[in-house]
Amino acid sequence: MNKIKMVAFDLDGTLLTTDKKITEHTRHVIEKAAERGIEIVPATGRPLMGVPEEILNFPCIHYLVTSNGARIIERESRKTLDSMLLSYENAKEILAIFKEYDTMRDVFYDGQGYTEGKKLAYLDRYILNPAMVGYLRRSRIPVDDIEELVLKERRAADKVQALFADPDERKEAFQRLKELPAAEPSCSIRNNIEVNAAGVHKGVALIKLGRRLGIAEEEIMAFGDGVNDIRMLQSAGAGIAMANAVQEVKDAADDVAMSNDEDGVAAYIESHILG
Repeated sequence: MNKIKMVAFDLDGTLLTTDKKITEHTRHVIEKAAERGIEIVPATGRPLMGVPEEILNFPCIHYLVTSNGARIIERESRKTLDSMLLSYENAKEILAIFKEYDTMRDVFYDGQGYTEGKKLAYLDRYILNPAMVGYLRRSRIPVDDIEELVLKERRAADKVQALFADPDERKEAFQRLKELPAAEPSCSIRNNIEVNAAGVHKGVALIKLGRRLGIAEEEIMAFGDGVNDIRMLQSAGAGIAMANAVQEVKDAADDVAMSNDEDGVAAYIESHILG
């Protein structure tokens, strides 16, 4: 394995446990890797405002990739160093497709998520994990009309997302979105679709950040569990899937770590970088 100079990891289902925590052991291992000069980069589908405070206040982290690669953020200043956004017209078109199904729709601007307020009362229709329900409630600003917000903003968005009640509807919508030349659809959990601008994903953002820091793609190790992590694992020199990852992610990876509830990221860093 090439000398690793950057370690990137997804948050939900990867670094964080099922109850959305970072363990003390994982924190300690990350600090040890940073002490050796390795750049530590969370690469998440979450917007900046949805990143846990313990990550945002972690001194050894200097940069974050958020909204599936739409933004590269300097952690301490919260400044956007690079952005690859979804146009106003495309955001409008995608939200209109989502509206045809039983969905809860979100749009993200400047690292903040906005959601359909009336759907928050029915979150259990779309999300079963209590920790995820809590995250959504904390990280979204409810609005009366999502289309009205987009019309008012009339500018590029970080990304748009929908949570689906019916898996068959989600499958149909995903196929439709794949046919849109300006869209990059992906998913992080079994019943959502996240859409970025075409060609935008975590892998592209990591390579951009690496170039900024003088780190080649073969010197990057990346961890992930969801479909929205596949391009990142393929772009990195070493792409590592979690044991809890879906099979499609494991098939795209170079290796498999233990699960997110077994400190899988930390264990792999210990054995393959620090060992």
